[in-house]
Amino acid sequence: MSSNLSRRSLLKGSGLAVAASVAGTPAAAWAAIPDPDQQHPIRNIEKIRAFYAEYPKRIAAVRKAISRPLTQSEKILYAHLFDMAAVHDFKRGGEYATFRPDHLIMQDLLAQSAMQQFLVADFPSVTLPTSIHCDHLTLADKGAKHDLAISNETNKVVYKFLRDVSDKLGIDFWEPGAGIIHQETLENYAYPGCLIVGCDSHTPNGSGLAGMAIGIGGADAVDCMSGMPWELPVPKVIGVKLEGELKGWTTPKDIILKVLGMLTVKGGTNAVIEYFGPGVDTLSATGKATIANMGAELGATSSVFPYDSHIVDYLRKTGRAEIVEMANKVAGDLRADQAVYDNPEKYYDKVITIDLAKLEPQVSGPFTPDAAMDLSSMKKNVVERDLSDPVEAVLIGSCTNSSYEDITRSADLAKQALEAGIDLKCPVYLSPGSNLVKATMDRDGLTAIFEKLGVTVLANACGACVGMWKRPNNPDRKNTIVAAFNRNFRKRNDLNPKTESFLVSPDMAVAYALSGRLSFNPLTDPVVTKDGKSVMLRTAKGIELPEQGYARAETGCHIATFKTKEIKVDPTYERLQLLDPFPAWDGKDLTGLPLLMKVKGKCTTDHITPSGKWINFVGNIRRISDNTLSVAQNAFVPGELDHVWNQNTKAYDKVSSVAKSYKAQNRFSIVVGDENYGEGSSREQAAMQPRYLNVQVILVKSFARIHESNLKKQGILALTFANPADYDRIQEKDTLSVIGMKDFAPGKPLTVVIRHENGTEERIEARHSYNENQIPWFRYGSALNMLREERKAKA
Repeated sequence: MSSNLSRRSLLKGSGLAVAASVAGTPAAAWAAIPDPDQQHPIRNIEKIRAFYAEYPKRIAAVRKAISRPLTQSEKILYAHLFDMAAVHDFKRGGEYATFRPDHLIMQDLLAQSAMQQFLVADFPSVTLPTSIHCDHLTLADKGAKHDLAISNETNKVVYKFLRDVSDKLGIDFWEPGAGIIHQETLENYAYPGCLIVGCDSHTPNGSGLAGMAIGIGGADAVDCMSGMPWELPVPKVIGVKLEGELKGWTTPKDIILKVLGMLTVKGGTNAVIEYFGPGVDTLSATGKATIANMGAELGATSSVFPYDSHIVDYLRKTGRAEIVEMANKVAGDLRADQAVYDNPEKYYDKVITIDLAKLEPQVSGPFTPDAAMDLSSMKKNVVERDLSDPVEAVLIGSCTNSSYEDITRSADLAKQALEAGIDLKCPVYLSPGSNLVKATMDRDGLTAIFEKLGVTVLANACGACVGMWKRPNNPDRKNTIVAAFNRNFRKRNDLNPKTESFLVSPDMAVAYALSGRLSFNPLTDPVVTKDGKSVMLRTAKGIELPEQGYARAETGCHIATFKTKEIKVDPTYERLQLLDPFPAWDGKDLTGLPLLMKVKGKCTTDHITPSGKWINFVGNIRRISDNTLSVAQNAFVPGELDHVWNQNTKAYDKVSSVAKSYKAQNRFSIVVGDENYGEGSSREQAAMQPRYLNVQVILVKSFARIHESNLKKQGILALTFANPADYDRIQEKDTLSVIGMKDFAPGKPLTVVIRHENGTEERIEARHSYNENQIPWFRYGSALNMLREERKAKA
């Protein structure tokens, strides 16, 4: 919720003319307001100037080809078509198109494999502005200074590899501790109308500034860096109309948790969520980014918000007044057409409405981010659902909620606690978002407030959100933690499968830490002071943007010098090894594939490739493949993990061990899965590891978008059951064959022959979503193989 409510957006209601005023200041006059906060030159400013110069021409071409009102997401996407001559009224949700993004971001975890692949492709430099951000490998333990020292030493070879490859290829390199990738993107690279792609599922955080940011896999990143067309299914558009205004304890985080409860984790698959309505105009830019960040949990391609005064204010405060001047000139096309807002049901594929004034704070969990519950129901839920009431740890910050607004609201509650004599009832850890936010926290006395209360202030990094939390006395029992994060999958934070994590706003997270109970409701329940008094917490007051501007801070960004000429990796180093290409398809039907595993229920990329200790081996495909599907549920052995039948030895063993035994015989295998297979993080290892282990086919009821794309890029045949009930036909000791491969073509189903242990056979139909451009990826063995061979042919 914005704390600067006297200022309204330029758009009263759901979409009036751009010339509307903001608190009496005409839109055209914004550019004349002095900007005291310029800290460093705007990155890639010449390309941004070129973008805004071309944007009106591109929108005009789109309008000429599509004779109907346009949604905001259509304007942004179609203005970034790789070939503007190809523009037409695409079939949303059923047609592919190719695009040319403005910027690529990568974090240190997934950048390892992406850059290894790019080196194999042998390009001299990147052709797209690119940045690498070291945020995922940083320890979360005793505090920033201690944790960074250990992390820099532990990861020095990986960091050197990423810094060297950045310098060689022309990539911005953000050093460890500088900040979290998505906060840095919002502060430095995102701008209205832009199209950003990133090797992280929460890349859509960058959509908070009226642009569009989309998560992709590492092979997609190689296409983008090499200047090749980047392919995407043209998404459907879901309209979310926000009415009213947030009040009391509700924040933007509660909006996205509510949407998750309404649509579920697969409700946004292959769709963009487009927010509109008068309620949008009350949200800060960073609040919009929080909502967009967690759109990833819906499976959404991205989220978008119309350009408004809050975005203008944020751009100015982060030193980008020139971008405001340029964006103002095209502001009418940094939002949907008025006709769309007037008749949303006609132009959106689906519309939902939320009255912010009636919205309650949400509590979501455990184990899935769409298990949203109203705060007022928690007393009953704790009892009826047998939830563990004591809150044993609280985590705040992260890429989702580490803005200045989030920090000031949290600090206000911390200050209340100090003044009233209220102790923390459990450990609390805070992960600031960036050097810029942390320096401003220090200057404004916020860090001191947290530390006086006993909060551990961690490095500006992902930390506990990605499993880098070294949790003291990690209990081997059911226990409750509360986080202002975006994911709460089993074992996500502390590797303990018995830990139940609940997602809330940062305000509620601090309140839970002061009460110590999951059943606590700050609207109705008091907290107890050290001397036994009962005190009601006052609604937190936040500040949307720092009144003095952001503090001066070192960016931590190293600009490429191109002095590095050769990339070397010690062949004995266990954490990082350069890649060998995967083998090409032999042109025959895929016959006699032993069933490696039939996965039952939720199978996220965290289930396919768990993080925790394994995060250290992301750069070594041979080593990290040992964790493949190790925490996914085998349909035939309920309650026991990493335990599958080996058709060679006639005994149970680890998934990776069984796969290796088949690979040793030059046999490929198959994995069968349930609904929304591969939801969650975009981590490409979840596709590369099965590929390395000779998994040739993955057959499921349905896929999450990014994971399906990753599988295709790595040369795995990604299939879905034509009849989902056929999932039940698969038995533990089956072998499966996919026939008709010589006629593999877009839209043409394939036949799967199931051979049971008793010798009987069944035939079922399997579907796929491959198009003409993607089928060669399978034939070549991977998209990277095809790219390399095409490059050789042109040499």
